[in-house]
Amino acid sequence: MAEKNIYGNTPPMLGAKNLTDASEYDTDVLFYGVPWEASSTWGDYTGVELGPKQIRLSSARYSTYLPELDHINVEDHLTFGDVGDVTINPHNVPDTVGNIEEFADKLWGSGKFLVGLGGDHSVTYPILKSLTKTGKKVGIIHLDSHYDNNEEFEGDKYARSTPFKRLYETEGIRNESMIHTGIKGPRNKPENGRAAKEAGAVTLTINDIRAQSDLKAYANEIYDMASKDVDVVYLTICSDVLDFAFNPGGPVDGNGLNSYELLTMIYEFGKRGLCGMDYVEVYPMQDANQNSAHFVSTAILYVLAGHVQGGHHDK
Repeated sequence: MAEKNIYGNTPPMLGAKNLTDASEYDTDVLFYGVPWEASSTWGDYTGVELGPKQIRLSSARYSTYLPELDHINVEDHLTFGDVGDVTINPHNVPDTVGNIEEFADKLWGSGKFLVGLGGDHSVTYPILKSLTKTGKKVGIIHLDSHYDNNEEFEGDKYARSTPFKRLYETEGIRNESMIHTGIKGPRNKPENGRAAKEAGAVTLTINDIRAQSDLKAYANEIYDMASKDVDVVYLTICSDVLDFAFNPGGPVDGNGLNSYELLTMIYEFGKRGLCGMDYVEVYPMQDANQNSAHFVSTAILYVLAGHVQGGHHDK
């Protein structure tokens, strides 16, 4: 029997069990949405707060079977739950940041594999600040065209262009195990590269990736860097790490990864072991066919397939 909708006509992600009213979380994977857009950094290029709804709607089209990955059916190995969305306050940025952190506190406390649906990239900061409160030292694989490490944007220190600057400052994050991966293009500024270097974070550009003859082996090298001297590794994916040809519902950034390259890398990360992930910066209003929102289901399933095939969990 199909689960009741999360809200309105919006079903749970990938047919998950609806846990919006649950007092305890009894599934292996927990999906949650963060329908939040903080300061918009480019005029009216907006609407990312609609991402969680559209990603869930699009996910209704898909099973969890991946014939190209040894015919794995992910739901044979992992159970899925959807806990709904963080409550946001559009008129109070600090209040919303606090809500995200508080929401994540309970989720991390459950010990489950967390999958966050953005929202803009600012949501990653409170999610990971919450994770550090568990006492674990955290490494981060950050897949993105952009550093997102500005000091502030028009006075907002929690804008979508700032989360990794806040994370550099967060106790429990090992900056040397923060791997900015896929960085490219002139929407970065010189001060972004300098800030990453000064913090001790690692920069891997699109050219570093493209220079590799063995993408799977390189993905494992990236994981090795992120996992050094930490307890857990977290994966955060901005849609624009993909070339805009593969990401019509994201920012217009060329010279990016293709979908095969992204999936190949994150599958390897999943096999090595992740504590959770988020996928952010999907703009449904920019995408007539919702291609970008549809792709999120595949990306998540590749990570989870790796999680299973790496031996990290089996029900």
